[in-house]
Amino acid sequence: MAGIALVAGSVATAIFMLSQLPMLVKAGRTKDLASYSPLNIVLSNVGNVIYTIYVFNLPPGPIWAMHVFYLTATGLMLFWYLRHRTGRSHGMPSSTVTRSSNRIEAKDLSSG
Repeated sequence: MAGIALVAGSVATAIFMLSQLPMLVKAGRTKDLASYSPLNIVLSNVGNVIYTIYVFNLPPGPIWAMHVFYLTATGLMLFWYLRHRTGRSHGMPSSTVTRSSNRIEAKDLSSG
């Protein structure tokens, strides 16, 4: 029975980890975290750090791998959020502001 539980835990861990990869790749590639709640990012990190006390008192297994992955993922999201939030203007990502400015300039050029 313990073998089945270990396989189930390993498969579930792999699925949970794979489900997070598209979000991490997109956030890392675009640097646009405007759609993410800063409170959620901070609380996820705080919760994961506290949960670490519990997880690392369990025998090593799939839960350790999943937890280390989540610690890394939420830590990356917090790092990227703090690093790239300085490019915002009025709560909008800098790329949106730039694109809006380009449209305004294009309108001005075509009218004259």
